[in-house]
Amino acid sequence: MKKVKRQRIFPLGVKLAIIIGFIVLASLGSVTVLNSYFVSKDVRVTAEENNLTLNTRSASSVQSEFNSVRANVLQLLDLVNAVSGGRNSALAKQAEGFFFERNSNIAEIMLLTQYQTQKNLVVYTRLKNNRFYSSNEIDADASDVLLYQIEDSLLRACNGETIVENVSPFFKTGMLSLLLPYRENGLRQCCVIVFSLENIASILGTGSINETFMINDADELLCHPENDRVLSGQSMKNHPLVKIMRQENMNNEESRQIVYNFVDNFGKTKKYIGAFQKIGMADISIFTSVSLDVVLEGVYTTRRNNLYLMAIVFFISIIFILSFSRFAISRHLRRLTAAAEEIQKGNFNTGIISALNVRRRDEIGILNKSTQDEQEFLNTFARFTNRGVAKAIARKEIDFEPHLKDVTIFFSDIRGFTAISDGFKNRFGEESPREIIGFLNDYMGRMVNCVTISGGTIDKFEGDAIMAVWGILRDDSLDFEQLPDTDPEKKKHEEVHLRHVKEDAVNAIRGTIAMRYALMEYNKAAEAFTKAHEHEERAKYKPHIRIGCGINTGRATCGIMGSEDKMEYTAIGDSVNFASRTESSNKPCGTDILITEDTYNLLKKDFIRCKENNFTLTQENEINELVVEQIPVEFEVKGKGAQHFYGVVNMPQFDIEAFFKTADKDFVLDADCARAVGKSGPKTLNEMRQLLGIPVPEFEMVNLNEEENKIQVKK
Repeated sequence: MKKVKRQRIFPLGVKLAIIIGFIVLASLGSVTVLNSYFVSKDVRVTAEENNLTLNTRSASSVQSEFNSVRANVLQLLDLVNAVSGGRNSALAKQAEGFFFERNSNIAEIMLLTQYQTQKNLVVYTRLKNNRFYSSNEIDADASDVLLYQIEDSLLRACNGETIVENVSPFFKTGMLSLLLPYRENGLRQCCVIVFSLENIASILGTGSINETFMINDADELLCHPENDRVLSGQSMKNHPLVKIMRQENMNNEESRQIVYNFVDNFGKTKKYIGAFQKIGMADISIFTSVSLDVVLEGVYTTRRNNLYLMAIVFFISIIFILSFSRFAISRHLRRLTAAAEEIQKGNFNTGIISALNVRRRDEIGILNKSTQDEQEFLNTFARFTNRGVAKAIARKEIDFEPHLKDVTIFFSDIRGFTAISDGFKNRFGEESPREIIGFLNDYMGRMVNCVTISGGTIDKFEGDAIMAVWGILRDDSLDFEQLPDTDPEKKKHEEVHLRHVKEDAVNAIRGTIAMRYALMEYNKAAEAFTKAHEHEERAKYKPHIRIGCGINTGRATCGIMGSEDKMEYTAIGDSVNFASRTESSNKPCGTDILITEDTYNLLKKDFIRCKENNFTLTQENEINELVVEQIPVEFEVKGKGAQHFYGVVNMPQFDIEAFFKTADKDFVLDADCARAVGKSGPKTLNEMRQLLGIPVPEFEMVNLNEEENKIQVKK
């Protein structure tokens, strides 16, 4: 006992795994930490150098761009002033056109004069690039309004300051305004140059991980990789790097690089490498920054990969140290547990069981083989009982105590089956049992498929007869009937219960009508099969068959019945017996599907055009419309009085192709057999009889009480 206790609590393999694991962690961990430290240090130094270089280069390029714009404009103005005839001469206009053609980024040039007798500025000269305004869909006269908005800056420019203004918010596109002091004929003037931000944006758009932006003397954003911020006229006063330049630059340095903290929109503080450079025009500053997290991302990735590698080596060491049997057992036992859970859920065909390794030559292999054998047994058991019932038993959803339920019961029977059996015996002799069983399996497989798709449960097979029930597995308690009539909960439960019972009845009829199609398809295939083998010795054949189906809705006793040796989940009661008698009445009534008056009364107001609903159905119920005809023979049912059967003609809106495709996506509709149901199906009982080859009975000779004493025909 002590030995078992030591092995279970702290085995030697675990001790060795811990020791070697710590060695692996210590060695690889120290290498990872030291490597990360030195590499990150080198990467950071390189990033700082690159950031400062990029900032300096950007500032130099921006200054060159401003100088170029300034020089070109002043050269144009000098040329225009020197031309004979003044600014309005043809030569001046030609020079203006050449200038704007070569400097397409400049939108407009204005000279404004401040006279001593006036406070306001007067536009002295205006040179406008109309092509720029039209190509950018900007009003050419918009600059008139702009002058009023930047009037203070214009006055400062007239007094000798050089100013750059962000006019992007005004024009709704990236543009700057360069205001230059200008002197001509001793007047106080300023030159306003409105030009596109495109060239400067291409300079500052580094295409790298660094972010570069530009501000003016008022800390207004002039250019930024995020153009929306420029268009909104954002101020950068609160940017940490701008604050450092304005407030902490004690030595008034023109350029500097520092590490600063930046709080993002989520309140998280991040470290950035930042550099600024002032250029020699209009107190413009260029800022370049990069996140340390981005710079060190490669280091972090390497460190993370090293940690992953360390973890992998650690776990591999443990795996090799721990005993193989312990590992293998636990893994396969988990699979067995998962397989058992799937079986408890009723999933007998789960791939988990099929994937179990049965080739192992140990106890696990035996357990795997036993589990697969159990799966095979359960599937066989489900076929011998009912798959729905078997799953419900596995899930513990079936109440083993008998109880009452409102269900719809179905019976079917092959007409003239005795003669069919004799035909097999006469043709095949001793081999007839195999041929008969093969024929029945083919027929019943088609019928059971219709029941299953429509939500029914096969109760039993009795020779060629089939009994199925709809609603037997539904968890509908009748306890609400014990509530007083004044209780609102009773009415609520009654409505839900009635809806379920109607659904079961409609589904039963739908499945039965689908059987009509399936039977026509079988008979067509049987005819082709028989013809293909007619010249063979002891030629194989499949008989042409007709069936009768009876449906009744009522209350039945449902539960597990039988003995310790043989039990089955079934339904019994008068409603079941009445369904059986209904099926046997098809032949004298000249029908293939009969429903009782109870089923008819349940469905008539919602799904059958009749006097009770003025022969109209709601749009919701039209899809389940039923066409039935009353059998003109009245009979007595003990305890119920006079009754009628109703022959089912068709469900006009029934999409038989969609019905079968719910179970088989490759289903192909037989157009000839489709005449049995749906829009192309029969409209009356006589059409149905003609379609199926059923003779019209002489109802005055029909006696539905020939075999059952509880049904008596009224004379």
